[in-house]
Amino acid sequence: MLFEFIATIAAGFGLAGIALVITHLSKLAGKKAPKWLIPLFGAIGIFGFQINQEYSWFGQQLEQLPEGVHVVKKVEEGTWFRPWSYVKPQTLRFIAADSGNARANADNPDIYLVNLYLFERRRSVQQVPQVIDCAAPARADYVLQEKDSKLSIDEHVKQTTAWRPLEKNDPLFINVCVNKK
Repeated sequence: MLFEFIATIAAGFGLAGIALVITHLSKLAGKKAPKWLIPLFGAIGIFGFQINQEYSWFGQQLEQLPEGVHVVKKVEEGTWFRPWSYVKPQTLRFIAADSGNARANADNPDIYLVNLYLFERRRSVQQVPQVIDCAAPARADYVLQEKDSKLSIDEHVKQTTAWRPLEKNDPLFINVCVNKK
């Protein structure tokens, strides 16, 4: 975030410098450039860079995802303080599933443990383990088992999780269940 702040300031000074060159050239031509030209160019540089960063963030994150990690949900939105986002909504957060490393349960091959990664602009990535039942189809949050527990994994999952139905056309179901078979 510090580098982005420095780059934003540099973009503002860069465009303000171009406006400064324009004002000096206009003096040489015998005309006077308006006084507001330099601050206007500086503001255009700052806003232009920030808008570009907002829209390119999703693509930059996709390029950094390792093999086997696929986007299963993307949230695009527009907000009142970013009026340009009503024309083209911005992707500010998304969910990716590590379906390449999904582990099937030894007792029940229709149940997988998969890690979901929650990405949000200007926030740290969060990892959420999920249990996917491909036969139902359903998903549930995975709650870690205590070390001294005598429960099998199936019993532990049944007791500690609240299952939520999953549609067969849901990208999470497709990435974990359909693409594994």
